[in-house]
Amino acid sequence: MATVLSVSGSPSATSRTARLLRHLDDRLRAQGHEVIALDVRTLPAEALLGADFGHPAIVETTALFERADGIVIGTPVYKAAYSGLLKSLLDLLPQYALAGKTVLPLATGGSTAHVLAIDYALRPVLNSMGPAHITPGWFTLDKDITVADDGTLTVAPASAEALAQVTDQFSLALGVRPAVLAAAS
Repeated sequence: MATVLSVSGSPSATSRTARLLRHLDDRLRAQGHEVIALDVRTLPAEALLGADFGHPAIVETTALFERADGIVIGTPVYKAAYSGLLKSLLDLLPQYALAGKTVLPLATGGSTAHVLAIDYALRPVLNSMGPAHITPGWFTLDKDITVADDGTLTVAPASAEALAQVTDQFSLALGVRPAVLAAAS
């Protein structure tokens, strides 16, 4: 089916955001998509902070965006906005790095006070990068994500159901995309 780039913008090695994304990656794989996971925190800090567009890791990351049909962007919410780490990456990508892509924005945070961070902070930036479609996103409270000692992820039932719905909508949008493009040709 489609190639999906699943991007975690969390700076934490024990990130709930990244674990939640990897959980959703499994759902997308089960639906037949090829999923490539990218944790922005693994990119060289000097390349991100120094805006080194030519750094091999940045060039490779840009190629991953180009190759993908769909992009899942996940971020923790800090100070009512997406992470600075994610912003550093988005700033290094070409202006229209999302052109023709389907995008699913996701966020995690400690308070419902930040639920609009997707629509008022992240979505405008993603939209400026030219995607074909940004599907409805979802904000998940940190308290709804539990990680056991063995690494097993549990998502509270209401959040799990909502995440399944937005992930399935994204998957359907990816499946419709080639037919829509073929019809337009």
